Amino acid sequence: MTETPIALARWASFHVAGREVVVAGQPPREVTFTPGSAPARIDPNGTYLVGGMYAQVMEPAPKRGAVPLMLWHGGGLTGACWETTPDGREGWQHFFLRAGWEVVVSDAVERGRSGWMRIPEETGGVPVTLTLENPWERFRIGPGTPQEGRVFEGQQFPADAASWRNFILGCVPRFTTTDALTLEAYGALLGRVGPSVVVAHSQGGFFAWRAAQEWPDMVRALVLVEPASTGLAEKVAALAGIPVLMIYGDFIEGDARWPTIRARGLDFAAAVRAAGGQVDVVDLPAQGIRGNSHMIMMDRNSDQVAGLVQGWLAGRGLWR
Repeated sequence: MTETPIALARWASFHVAGREVVVAGQPPREVTFTPGSAPARIDPNGTYLVGGMYAQVMEPAPKRGAVPLMLWHGGGLTGACWETTPDGREGWQHFFLRAGWEVVVSDAVERGRSGWMRIPEETGGVPVTLTLENPWERFRIGPGTPQEGRVFEGQQFPADAASWRNFILGCVPRFTTTDALTLEAYGALLGRVGPSVVVAHSQGGFFAWRAAQEWPDMVRALVLVEPASTGLAEKVAALAGIPVLMIYGDFIEGDARWPTIRARGLDFAAAVRAAGGQVDVVDLPAQGIRGNSHMIMMDRNSDQVAGLVQGWLAGRGLWR
C-alpha cells in the first residue's frame, strides 16, 4: 500500500480534557529562563490545568471508514509509536490512512505533547523511565541485553543497534498514578471525535476496555494489540454490543510475565462472551505469522498484521 500517495481532506490537532487545580501558599522564586537573559520572578500560586490530552486527526480523501479509527499507545510511549517504525518504515497511522480511515493519534495524559502540568504534585508517584536494557527482555526482543545483540530466532522487531536506539529515544517517562486522569481524557476525546473504532496497544488496552465500559455508545469496535490488562468484571455486560479483536504475538510461552498477562486477558474475553459479547482472539504464531515482539505495530511484518486488522474491521461492516 505504500506506493499510493495519501490525499488528506483535513489535518488538525487539538487538546481535550483538563481539570483546574488551585495552588496557594507557595513562595515565589526567581528563574532565569535563558542563559544571559534577565531573571524573572515566578509566583507558583494560581490556577493550573492538569490532565489534558493531545490528539492529531487526519481525514483522507476519499474516506472509507464508517467511523474514525483511534490509535492509543502503551506505557512509556506516545502516539509517535504509530507514526513510524524504528527503522524508518511507515507506521499504522499511514496504513489505515491509505485504507481510507480517518485516523486519530493521541498522546495520553503526561506523555509527549500532552505535557506533565503538575502531574507529580497532584497525583503523587515517581515517573518511571526505561533504560536502554529494560525493554529488550520485557518486550520479548531477545535474551540478555541489547549491547549483546542476541535476538529470538525469527525475531521481526528491527533490533539492530541504530533501530534500538531510535526506539528508546521515543520512550518517555510515565507515571503509575494518572489512570483516572487518563481515562477521563480518553472519554473527552471520544466525546470530541464521536463514535470510533479504538485500536490500542499494551497499557492502552486497559484504557480501551475501561472506556468501552464507561461509554459503550462511543466505541464501535475494539482492537487490542497485546492488552496489558482487562476491564472491570462488574461492568462486563456493557461490552456485549461491541465487537472485540485481541492479538497476541510470539515468544510468549517462555516469558516471565506474558503467559500470566495473556491468560488473564483470555479469561476476561471468556467473561465478555458469557455476557453476550463477541471477542475474537488471534494468536499470530498459530496463524503462521511468526516472530512478533510485544511491539507488533513496529515489527517488520507490521503491515501484514495491520491487514489482518483491516480485514476484521471490514468484516464487521465498518469499512465501505
